[in-house]
Amino acid sequence: MSEFTENIKKRTELLTEYIQGLIDNQDGIKLLEKYKIRTTKFEPLEVIYALDNVFRKIQDIEKIKIASNKLFNILYENLKSLNNSEFTNIPILEILNRDNAGVKNKLLNTRELIIQINKNINAEILTKIQNNFQEILNFTEHYKVMQNIIFPEIENVIEKHNCLKIMWSFHDDIINNLKNIINLIDTGKFNLKQFNIFSSKVYFNIDTIIFREEYVLFPIMSSYFEAESFEKMLSQLSEFKLQYGKVGKIEKIKPKKSNLQNVNGIIELSTGKLSIEQLELIFSYLPVDMTFVDENDEVKFYSDPKHRVFPRTKSIIGRKVQNCHPHESVHIVNKIIESFKKGEKDVASFWIKMGMKFVLIKYFAVRDENNNYKGILEVSQEVSEIRNLEGERRLLDW
Repeated sequence: MSEFTENIKKRTELLTEYIQGLIDNQDGIKLLEKYKIRTTKFEPLEVIYALDNVFRKIQDIEKIKIASNKLFNILYENLKSLNNSEFTNIPILEILNRDNAGVKNKLLNTRELIIQINKNINAEILTKIQNNFQEILNFTEHYKVMQNIIFPEIENVIEKHNCLKIMWSFHDDIINNLKNIINLIDTGKFNLKQFNIFSSKVYFNIDTIIFREEYVLFPIMSSYFEAESFEKMLSQLSEFKLQYGKVGKIEKIKPKKSNLQNVNGIIELSTGKLSIEQLELIFSYLPVDMTFVDENDEVKFYSDPKHRVFPRTKSIIGRKVQNCHPHESVHIVNKIIESFKKGEKDVASFWIKMGMKFVLIKYFAVRDENNNYKGILEVSQEVSEIRNLEGERRLLDW
């Protein structure tokens, strides 16, 4: 995107210096006057460019989040005065707007319960509050849509997009505080002071994110995105269950057929492109053994990870799978193949002990987009460590 005019550049520099001054704890009133923040009309694109500039210099996301809150407080009327109605006829943005409207309404209804609980703590009101905040937690599926559909497309189109990292951090804050509220009530040791702290943060941050979506990101998208981008994003929306934004029936865009590009040694898959070397490395680093048998019961491929569960050699390629098993177990192999071919089953699972190892073996029926049987994928994994996992590990522990 090349619409970086001289005027945009100048206004972006003003905002960048203003945000930098806030982070450096300079006098806010003097900064407003120095950079003419109140008297200059800023566009959404300039806001995200400025935040990107600051992020590249500082990368202390907590400091930037605080400064960005002050920035949006100052620019609230400026951004809200801009006409943002042009994206209301774009289906995916309409759906996300409805989702936002739904959570705003739920927060409004919940506010009355919070007022009541501050006057008199009782179990009935606490249960209602917990149910409401659980529903709001379900709403955060909205943030998965932003992170997995909207953000990647913005990154493809908008050159400076580090503001998305700031928004993602706010998403995490909202989810964590919602969980804190629910856990606080679950424990049976309700602490009103802590509850008010968590809930006020939830209200503030959700409102903050909605404003930034509807008055910054969505207007930018409506101005700079092509119709094809919106269609692609909409086609992916059925993967997610929005709490308030009813999606309806969406025609998914069928992925392109894989195409081996011999010139550059690139394989174009439906979900990305890989060189042959990269593909080989991925198979060798996956912590599983994989063997693929085609619809004619012939072995066509096996992976070769560093620590195999079962031995494999190249001589297996082209061999009938029935010949790769002892006679005593061939009837089981044939039963699996027959049930897969008939469409009666899709998965067969076995687990065995091998000395100190505990091995999980799974067979998957492989079918094409028309549900035609194309073969079997055998996946074997040593799962002793997985079986012994307890609790959680959320921090790096090397």
